[in-house]
Amino acid sequence: MDISEFQSYLQSEEKSSNTIEKYIRDVHRFNEYVGTRELSKDIVIAYKKELIDNNYAVRSINSMLASINAYLRYVDRIDCIVKSLRIQRQTYCAEEKELTKTEYIRLINTANNQGNYRLKLILETICATGIRVGELQYITVEAVKKGEALISLKGKTRYIFIVKQLRKRLLEYAKKNRIEKGVLFISRNGSPLNRTNIWRDMKKLCNKAGVNERKVYPHNLRHLFARTFYNVEKDIVKLADILGHSSIDTTRIYTITSGYEHRRCMEKLRLII
Repeated sequence: MDISEFQSYLQSEEKSSNTIEKYIRDVHRFNEYVGTRELSKDIVIAYKKELIDNNYAVRSINSMLASINAYLRYVDRIDCIVKSLRIQRQTYCAEEKELTKTEYIRLINTANNQGNYRLKLILETICATGIRVGELQYITVEAVKKGEALISLKGKTRYIFIVKQLRKRLLEYAKKNRIEKGVLFISRNGSPLNRTNIWRDMKKLCNKAGVNERKVYPHNLRHLFARTFYNVEKDIVKLADILGHSSIDTTRIYTITSGYEHRRCMEKLRLII
């Protein structure tokens, strides 16, 4: 399989660098599984079964299959495309995975107490706007001054508002660090902060903040924003636009409450006489 041409094709389709990286990684892995055998649908089905037998999460399996199917379409082997696994819609998420607002506040306070004000602002920026960590590069000095940022990613553009209190803190941060223009959160060499470094710094807060490490990663802040917004506005269509989702079904995943909240609602029914 010539994967380099597929990579060029994805670039011409203006896929994001992260999407391209994932697609290529998934296809490379599938290619290793196929080896010297002639490609057939039976082999793709067998690979799908192996992923299931290795106890991969359903969403992970479907994500990998989507990458492989995209490649099969590119090489005109539609006959080998396989179906994704069916997922029953969740009514609640596991409590051990949901970051609560109380835990978020503890993380913010811990970052501040440790003198890492930049990390504190990063957490607040993601959580107050609902952006992806990869979209922090669009939080520029110019955008903060305007009070809104134009996000352009995955072939889509959208505006996000920067609320007054956050705007004030970001401008103070820019002034203190002598950042007069461009990306606000930068490394020592002036390039946008790497998501891996942000993820690592967040993990360092867990112990002192008393928050389960499994809950602490940038995307969970985006989920917290989504749940909080939906609880206030009850407008899933507007939320989908803010998050940059093409499908409301994706947005629904973000608004799922914890098992604790689900149990509390069920108890209110009082149907046991």
